[in-house]
Amino acid sequence: MRVQFLLNILLAVVWVFLTGTVNATNFAFGFILSYLVLWLISSNDDKRKYFVIGPRIIGFAFYFLYELVKANLQVAADVVTPKFYMEPGIVKYPLDAKSDLEITLLANVITLTPGTLSLDVSDDRKVLYIHAMYVSDKDEFIDSIKNGFEKRILKIVR
Repeated sequence: MRVQFLLNILLAVVWVFLTGTVNATNFAFGFILSYLVLWLISSNDDKRKYFVIGPRIIGFAFYFLYELVKANLQVAADVVTPKFYMEPGIVKYPLDAKSDLEITLLANVITLTPGTLSLDVSDDRKVLYIHAMYVSDKDEFIDSIKNGFEKRILKIVR
């Protein structure tokens, strides 16, 4: 998978030099064009994994941006209104993520989202403790992370 990514970057750089226009837009166009060319000429399943993960990463980025904007608006609305609507709590979140990378990515994404903070991981690495500003229903909160961030991270990493 790393070979395809490096080849993709190399072909994008070649595109930039061939066109003679050195800027980010031209590089991005060359990267997308070389991605499509590499996808068309890839023959076996080992090479195909790169072409499955790429769109998943882009989808995850858009999902994260959506959740980030939504959480920012929720926290900002709570700050500017006279009455606080927050129901803070600490949630014991059962992890499907097993590796250090998966747990770290999930914990960081949760912490980057306003209104939530990853506190600790249990010693057996099966539970993540999360502080959240809005926990009206614990099961709904767990389900939103399980079917949101964690599911998408595991599809990318595994």
